[in-house]
Amino acid sequence: MSTHLTPQATETVQETRPQTSFGDGDHERFSHYVPKDKLTAAMVEGTPVVALCGKVWVPSRDPQRFPVCPECQELWSGLRPGPEDGDEGTG
Repeated sequence: MSTHLTPQATETVQETRPQTSFGDGDHERFSHYVPKDKLTAAMVEGTPVVALCGKVWVPSRDPQRFPVCPECQELWSGLRPGPEDGDEGTG
């Protein structure tokens, strides 16, 4: 809010600013499931990948240091018939 002074009166003008939000940051605390071949290419080329949960990012950290994204894990569990199918990687 700001106050503008004019010669005749003082008026208050309400300025609105767009609410910019970059999420709650939870996606930054997890490893995400992405196809292994895309993860490898992204790590080498620096290109973005899309996780099962929808997060888009350029992987640059060691995924072993973070717990698996609960949303990715839930989606992955619904997709695969058993634990022997190791076709997806985390990133």
